[in-house]
Amino acid sequence: MSHCKIFLKPKKEESLLRFHPWVFSGAIASCEGKPLEGDLVEVYSSGNTFLGIGHYQIGSIAVRILSFRPVVIDRAFWNEKIRVAYELRLKLGLAEAPDNHTYRLIHGEGDQLPGLVIDIYGNTAVIQAHSVGMHHERKTIAEALIEVLGVALQNIYYKSEGTLPFKAVPGHENEYLLGSKAGLEHIAIEKGLQFHIDWLKGQKTGFFVDQRDNRLLLEKYAHSRSVLNVFCYTGSFSAYAMRGGAATVHSVDSSSKAISLAQKNLELNFPGDQRHQTFIEDAFHYLEKMGNRYDLIILDPPAFAKHKNVVRNALIGYRKLNAIAFEKIKPGGIIFTFSCSQVISKNDFRLAVFSAAAQSGRPVRILHQLTQPADHPVNIYHPEGEYLKGLVLEVG
Repeated sequence: MSHCKIFLKPKKEESLLRFHPWVFSGAIASCEGKPLEGDLVEVYSSGNTFLGIGHYQIGSIAVRILSFRPVVIDRAFWNEKIRVAYELRLKLGLAEAPDNHTYRLIHGEGDQLPGLVIDIYGNTAVIQAHSVGMHHERKTIAEALIEVLGVALQNIYYKSEGTLPFKAVPGHENEYLLGSKAGLEHIAIEKGLQFHIDWLKGQKTGFFVDQRDNRLLLEKYAHSRSVLNVFCYTGSFSAYAMRGGAATVHSVDSSSKAISLAQKNLELNFPGDQRHQTFIEDAFHYLEKMGNRYDLIILDPPAFAKHKNVVRNALIGYRKLNAIAFEKIKPGGIIFTFSCSQVISKNDFRLAVFSAAAQSGRPVRILHQLTQPADHPVNIYHPEGEYLKGLVLEVG
């Protein structure tokens, strides 16, 4: 199968020779043929050396490399990539585990499939495409999932309305590629706890799988503490705190839908347990007025910065959020604080938290430095994939 060929400007091949999977539009010198968005293209150096094959896209990232070797991107290619990814999740004890069937199967560049995310919730796979090329391959990807996961997989939901490039695929709608919503309970198990998963209307693929390890850590700190979980969304941190023996757990979110979901999840796991309460309120407003009744606070906000041009404002937001927590938490209290913004570096996030701590004038120690779990692997040649940053802090 012939593909359009893209030739890079002199010396622009260096990042690809280091296996970075993106080709930026400014690095392209010329193109042999007229690729459409989503087409497979071959990339060559200015000296006509083959560098890789990948999906073409209009925008700053012009090509996402699928292979640095001249391979055929066919059904066998997708089967092999998904098989390798699945075997890793088996080794991690996430797939086919009696206490866990919620995990990320494909994490974009971390699984050498840039532009593709697949999360597994029990017998349902949720596919999310971040590139037009992955959108075009969705049915082949679904067939590969069925081949690899077999009868364990009964539903495949394709959810990419909000992640595909704007106007790139006009008229596209989310859809089931296998099974249907009829009779689905939408409940998945994560490390022994049950959660309602709303992959139809919920954020991302329906659940934030990436905080699993950090929730388990929180559980160890929660015993006998008064816990506050702001930006609670599904209430997952709250559920782990409850299982850890917290004295009280308060879940706060500005979204009534999120609070309703959190209530359902806590009732599912701890029916009738009066330790848990919910509050529909802006996180900053709640923190300002809460007093000093909490000795464990979770700050897991949505991404304050999705683009580089708003990084400064985002860092101000992180500093303000953490400063209130430092000011109000009880002596000896623990703060779990996070940033999921890819454009915020670990150093910038830590500096924002440091500034907030200094502003409070209280002694603060870092107990843990947190990141995403192993089913969200970071390709060592693509450091941008390390998006989740977290600190566990003890406040004197």
